[in-house]
Order: sequence, then C-alpha cells, then structure tokens
Amino acid sequence: MNFTQMHERLRLEMLRRIRRGTLSVSLLARQTGFGQSHISNFLRSRRQLSLEGVDRLLFSLHITAWDLLPAHRRRADESDSVPLVSHATALFEPVVRPSAIRDVIHVPSAVTGARTRVSPSRRTWDRFVAVSIPADEAQAMEPVVQPEAVVVVDRHYISFAGYRTGRNNIYAVRNGSHLSLRYADFLSNRLVLRPHNLAFPVDLLEVSPGESPADLIAGRVALILNEV
Repeated sequence: MNFTQMHERLRLEMLRRIRRGTLSVSLLARQTGFGQSHISNFLRSRRQLSLEGVDRLLFSLHITAWDLLPAHRRRADESDSVPLVSHATALFEPVVRPSAIRDVIHVPSAVTGARTRVSPSRRTWDRFVAVSIPADEAQAMEPVVQPEAVVVVDRHYISFAGYRTGRNNIYAVRNGSHLSLRYADFLSNRLVLRPHNLAFPVDLLEVSPGESPADLIAGRVALILNEV
C-alpha cells in the first residue's frame, strides 16, 4: 500500500465513523490541533496530509497504519477460527481490524459452514465474530446463555426466518449503542426483543426512518460456549 492509498483508506475510515455518529470534524479538530477547514478539505479529497499529519489522525482514531491495510480473508483451512472482538466491533465494524482482535476462538466447521440469509450490503462484512457476554447481559437469556459465555455471531444471517424448524433464533441486537442477546420479531414497525428468562421484560425498539429492522440485527447467534 502506497502513501496515496493510505490517505484514501484513512479518509474512508473517518467518513464511516462520522456517518455512524461516533466522530465529528469538530472533535477531530480538538484532538489533533488541525483547523476544521483543514480536516474538511481532507475529507472532500481537496488536499492531502503530511506524514506527521497522518500520524496525528491515526493517534486520534486509536488505530495504526496496519489497520488500514486490506483485510486478511481467511482461507478455507482457517474457516474454524473466529476472532473474539468487542461488542462495538461486532455491531459496527464491517471489517475486523487486526488490532480489534482480542483472541481467536476455534469452532466446529459445521458452524462456519452454516447457510446465510443476508442483504447485499451486509455480504461485504466479515462474517463470523465472537463476543463475551457479561453477567448483567446474560441474565435475560439464562440458562441458555450463562454469565461470561462466549457466543459466535453469524453476521450474514439477519433474517427473522427460523434457522431450525421449531427453534427460535437468538440474535445479537443493536440496542442503542449496546449489544443485547434476545429472541426477536418485527411487528408494527417495532423490533420485539424477548428474553428467555421471563423475569425480564419484553423490549420494543422503534425502527428509525431510513432503517430496516435487519439494520438493528448484528447477526444470528450460531454457537454458545458457556464454558471456554
């Protein structure tokens, strides 16, 4: 990757975060010391940055040049390796950056060979990620999901159609800025999130204009590891 390509990948990463609402030009200006017009011109491809300027932006974004490299795609013989990542990465990051990987979970090949139900835009996302479920989030799905379980999420299955006959899918869902595990249905423009533990309430999530219900679904829980 040459310097021009790195500029473009950095620019696209900044624009993606701005569209997601986790970054703004004013915040970048405060963090880097650049003027807002300087950053805006870079985002509009009207100017390039010096090497020092790129370093300042990378530091502000908490990434490295390594994270801007093209994503490594797993070969067929690596398909049983799933990256363990944060909830934010599972929800929002189409491509899992190397620095975002906390560990690697090995799963049966039958899991990674599961069939998909995915929109064209989501098909470009890295498919499988694993996340750890803290005790307070696991309670609503106990005893199916136990505290500190690790779940493997298939981000290429975002349909409400049941994967197995007679068994409800468990989904990783974007609930505000948090990841929740629930059974899910769509009714009257609301995402209905149902717990397994009946001591917990049913949650209703409004689907914003311009969004589809599937946009709130990170993916189907393909595997639950209650002891790892």
